Amino acid sequence: MLKRVKKDKDSLGTEKISALFWSYCIPAIVATTASSIYNIIDRIFIGNWVGAMAISGLALTFPIMNLAAAFGTLVGAGASARVSILLGEGRSEEATRTLGNSLIMNIIIGIAFSIIGLIFLDPILYIFGASKETIPYARDFMQIILGGNVITHIFFGLNNIMRASGYPTKAMISTLLTVTINVILAPLFIYNFRWGIRGAALATVLAQTVGMIWVLAHFMHKKSIVHFLSGCFKLSRRILADIFSIGMSPFLIHVAACLVTIVMNWQLGKFGGDLVIGAFGIINSVIGLILMIVFGFAQGMQPIVGYNWGAKQISRVVKTFMMTLLFASFITSLGFLVAMLAPRQIAHAFNNDESLIELTANGMRLYMLAFPIVGFQMVTSYFFQSIGKARISIWLSLSRQVLCLIPLLFLLPLFWKLNGVWLASAASDLISSIITGGVLLHFYLKLKKQALT
Repeated sequence: MLKRVKKDKDSLGTEKISALFWSYCIPAIVATTASSIYNIIDRIFIGNWVGAMAISGLALTFPIMNLAAAFGTLVGAGASARVSILLGEGRSEEATRTLGNSLIMNIIIGIAFSIIGLIFLDPILYIFGASKETIPYARDFMQIILGGNVITHIFFGLNNIMRASGYPTKAMISTLLTVTINVILAPLFIYNFRWGIRGAALATVLAQTVGMIWVLAHFMHKKSIVHFLSGCFKLSRRILADIFSIGMSPFLIHVAACLVTIVMNWQLGKFGGDLVIGAFGIINSVIGLILMIVFGFAQGMQPIVGYNWGAKQISRVVKTFMMTLLFASFITSLGFLVAMLAPRQIAHAFNNDESLIELTANGMRLYMLAFPIVGFQMVTSYFFQSIGKARISIWLSLSRQVLCLIPLLFLLPLFWKLNGVWLASAASDLISSIITGGVLLHFYLKLKKQALT
């Protein structure tokens, strides 16, 4: 039977915002950045020890990885945001039930995705743009990753809840633990054991297994603010509806990213061939690192905003959002400058193939032309998710990737061919940021009007 959980979480509603902001953001940034760095290290090992075509094969797996992440965030992001809001409202029993329901759903979805993915792997990869030269690499990698998919779902899902329930440093440590293990095992498996791209995948799964054990141990401990209790694992339609309503936004973001990557691979293959898809894989890795820093700020913002929104302390919500926006925009602007000034040096770290380096450098400059404004669009969308405004968050997320980017990926190449494919991203960033600004202004004016009445 469930009992009320004793907790010490009042600091989210009383402590100085700047102190809270950094205490939550720094661990989140370290965790998300570290995770992105080990993905980059994997690609560097694969590019230099397996070959340039292996990078192209790996790039073909991005849509499947995004789709797997979509189902993971449907539960994980939705549950973590919901737990923050519930704790702010003082409803700890409901937070505990949300934790238990999220674990069961992560297991169900993770296993189902693995089975379907493994059965239809080759046809899926061909749809995603694979050729006879690249599919062996993509297949070898994804067979291992899909085999451990349920582990990934449990680890990332519960790690998000750990952070949202008041343990940002512990959540950071769990990610750093997996990164360290992966960085040690990857070169050993790829180079020393000669397992190639399969070795990279196996290192990732084994590292995440350790991370999963870590987070499960946390939630089994009775002193944790939110922890497993008898009865919390019984699935509830109402709780799942609450989780999915908030998690639907990041779910659709990842599904849209999957569709975008598929179309991107089609268009790059059509106008440039397999090697250009490899260039996109490198660019995606670099952008992923920058966006993971922004995502770290957004994750650090989420429990503070969620709690204070639930506690109706709107001034603290606004202050936290503005701080997050400022630092996220600084990071995307800095990433833009590095990409413009040193694209060849970045590409060279992944491979020594001169053709691949040239394609990557040209693509990076065009792809990231509007990158400074991406931080604003990303944080604003995550802000609405954090306060439970799922519909607004979904709309903002889809405006960039589905309503803007996919049509532009077909339109701009008609005029500029391969360069048009690269430029579509920058054009989409510009249009969607204008839309985001309008939505945010409307929400602010509405909130201000409510405060005066």
